[in-house]
Amino acid sequence: MSEITKSAVSELSRPLRKTLMPWIGFVILLLALPNIFSSNVGLYTMNLMGIFIIFALSYNMLLGQGGMLSFGHAVYFGLGGFMSVHFMNYIEDGLFVFPMYLVPIFGGIIGLVFAIIIGSFSTRRAGTVFAMISLGVGELMAASSLIFVAFFGGEEGVSGDRTTGPELAGIDFGKDIHIYYLIAAWVFVTVALMYLFSRTPAGRMANAVRDNAERAEFIGYSQRKVRFVSFCASGFFAGIAGGLFALNFEIVTEENLNALTSGVVLLMAYIGGVGFFIGPIVGAVVFTLLQSILSNYTDIWQLYVGILFVLTVMYVPQGLTGIIMMHTAAWRMKRLGILILPYLRIGIPALAMLAGIAAFLETVHHMRTAVEGETLMSLMGIEYDSHGIVTWIVILVLTFVGGYLTRTQLPQLREAWETANKPPASTKGAAS
Repeated sequence: MSEITKSAVSELSRPLRKTLMPWIGFVILLLALPNIFSSNVGLYTMNLMGIFIIFALSYNMLLGQGGMLSFGHAVYFGLGGFMSVHFMNYIEDGLFVFPMYLVPIFGGIIGLVFAIIIGSFSTRRAGTVFAMISLGVGELMAASSLIFVAFFGGEEGVSGDRTTGPELAGIDFGKDIHIYYLIAAWVFVTVALMYLFSRTPAGRMANAVRDNAERAEFIGYSQRKVRFVSFCASGFFAGIAGGLFALNFEIVTEENLNALTSGVVLLMAYIGGVGFFIGPIVGAVVFTLLQSILSNYTDIWQLYVGILFVLTVMYVPQGLTGIIMMHTAAWRMKRLGILILPYLRIGIPALAMLAGIAAFLETVHHMRTAVEGETLMSLMGIEYDSHGIVTWIVILVLTFVGGYLTRTQLPQLREAWETANKPPASTKGAAS
C-alpha cells in the first residue's frame, strides 16, 4: 500500500472514529452503571431513567425538531404500555409464544397506529391549533380510560407478569438487574434510531419546517407531510417507552396517559434543552434524580421542579444543555480558566441564597402540616425549631445577604465572560 493510499485511509477513518467514539462510550456507560449503583434503589432509578430518556427523546422529535408543542404526548406512551401489558397476559395465558424482551415492539406499533390516526388531522396546522388539538385528544383518551374498563382496567389499571414466556439464555427477567439490561439495550437501539432519523432528509426538513414553514413550501415540500412523518415516528418511540414501563412495573394505569404525564415529559424536554439532541436525555436524568432522590428528603419536591422549570423558561430557554454548550467557544480558545474564579465568587453566595429559600419553604410547610405543638424539624440532617426567632434570622440572613452578594458579583462575571469569549484577533489585524 502506497503512502498516499495510507494517508487517504487515515483521513477517512478519522471522522469515523470521531463518530463512533461517543456511541462506544455510551455502551460502556450503560454496562458499567449497574456495577456503580447496584442497590435496589439505584436499579429502580436507572430503569425509570432509561424509560424517560426514550420518552423525552420521542417528545423532542415533535417540539425540538418539528416545532410542534404537544400537551397530549402521554397518549402514545400510555397506549403503548396498555397494549404491551395485554400482550404480556396473552403470553401468560398461552395464546401467543413470544419472547418477553420484544413486547415493547407491540407498544411501538399501537403508538404508531394512533399517531397515524390522530396525526392525519392534527398536523394540518402548527402552533396554537396543534397544541389545543393535542390537549383535547389527551383529555379525551384520559376520560376514555375510565369508561372502557375492558381494555384500560378502570382506576385499577391492568397488570401482568414479565417472567412468563420463553426465556433468553436462561433469564426470565424476574430480577431488576435483568430488566435493567433489557431497558439499556432498548435505550441504545432507540436513541441510535432517533439520532439517525434526525440526520435523514425527513429529519432535516422537520427542522426547516420548524424554522420557516413558508420557505419549505416554496421549495416544494409539504409542511403537513413533514410534520406528519415526525409525528408518526414520535408516537412509535413513545409507545416503545410505554412498553418498557409495562415490563418494568408490570402494571399500567390511567395515570400513564393523562395530562400529568404529558406535563412531565414537557418538563424533561425543556429543562434539558429542546434545541439539542442530547438535551432531553439530560432533562430525563435530572428529573428522575429529583423524583427518586429529592422526594426522599422533602414532601414538596414537585414545587422545586416547578420553580426549576419556570426559571429555565424565563432565563435559560436553551436548557441545561444550552448552558454547557455556551462554554464551547471558551473551551476551544482554552479560556475556561478565566471563568473559574468568577463562578466561585458568585456560586458560593448563590448557594447560600438557595439554601435560605429552601429553608423558608420547608419551614413554612412544616408549620402548616405538623401536629400541633410539634416545632422541631430536620432539614438535611440539621434539627432546629421551626418557630424559633434564631431560625428565622438565619433564614433571612442566608436569603437576603446571599442574594445581595450574588448581585454584586454579576458585573465581574459579565466582564470575565466577555473576556473568555472574545474572538481572537485576526492575523491581518495583528500584522497591521
